[in-house]
Amino acid sequence: MSKVKSLFNSVENSRKSYIKTIGQLSKEITNHKPNESSWNIVEITEHLYWAEFLGIAVMAKVLNEILEGIRELKYESKNKGLTIEKVVELTWNPKEQVPDIAAPRVGGSISFWINSLVSLNSILNEFTNNLTDDMLRVIAHAHPISGELDFQQRLEFLRFHIDRHHLQAKRNIKDFKQLN
Repeated sequence: MSKVKSLFNSVENSRKSYIKTIGQLSKEITNHKPNESSWNIVEITEHLYWAEFLGIAVMAKVLNEILEGIRELKYESKNKGLTIEKVVELTWNPKEQVPDIAAPRVGGSISFWINSLVSLNSILNEFTNNLTDDMLRVIAHAHPISGELDFQQRLEFLRFHIDRHHLQAKRNIKDFKQLN
């Protein structure tokens, strides 16, 4: 299996696992906030959608520019060769502020945001079908907090980000159950 396919599968598996956890929850649980500064599960899911959609869209734009010869290949960055976990450890604060572009802002039902999140599978698949293993270490674009990341790190970030918020959703569920 190619490295690109493996990275795609890891994102898909994380997304499926997250949806399995939240997919059958009541409206009361998905709207529960453990405290005023926390997001509820609807907000978490909306945020995951915006972050992944925008991440894929910008990666696709950069890859297209590279393939059309508009953008020069770049391999060097301060994060070169690091796993996404190490990049986050070095660049993030313990409680990071979400960039406005990826913040939840629409609201609505959990089923809408689950379906929106699921729709990203085909978009990510199309993007990764155009990416080759030898392109993985080319700089894709800068993350608003971590700086320049290559395509592999950006794909690793999609998985990492879903998993991080999956834990947050599980804490929300646990908190709700303890209160009720």
